Amino acid sequence: MTIYFYTTQGEYGCFSNFSPHGFELDGVWWPTSEHYFQAQKFAGTPHADAIRQVKRAKDAARMGRDRNRPLRSDWEQVKDDIMRRAVLQKFQTHADIRAILLATEDEEIVENSPHDFYWGCGKDGTGTNQLGKILMEVRDRLRQCSE
Repeated sequence: MTIYFYTTQGEYGCFSNFSPHGFELDGVWWPTSEHYFQAQKFAGTPHADAIRQVKRAKDAARMGRDRNRPLRSDWEQVKDDIMRRAVLQKFQTHADIRAILLATEDEEIVENSPHDFYWGCGKDGTGTNQLGKILMEVRDRLRQCSE
């Protein structure tokens, strides 16, 4: 069975980067993994802190996608590791959602985003599903830690 998620609703809504599961990373509190991920596009600039401080993940995403902001030059090389770091920290911080992730055992996890062909599977299922792959990697790491 494949586990599909997209919104913050439902049994697997906690897999979404918009889920309200904050964590501390780099010495500050991040309201969601989306806040952290988007802010890292502008690490070391005032843009990063502005993104961290907005209330909603939706606003953090919008700000992070604003190409009037100066995107860091190495973004394409580091974005997967940044996402991996955020997702790992989120699930290490919250025991309740860690249990949900671990309970998926060896099922495939897919971000069922109709718009995103990189992080999700895309409208036609041909996307790379990087977020799903990272969730499965994090699940494996957490499983090793709990054995």
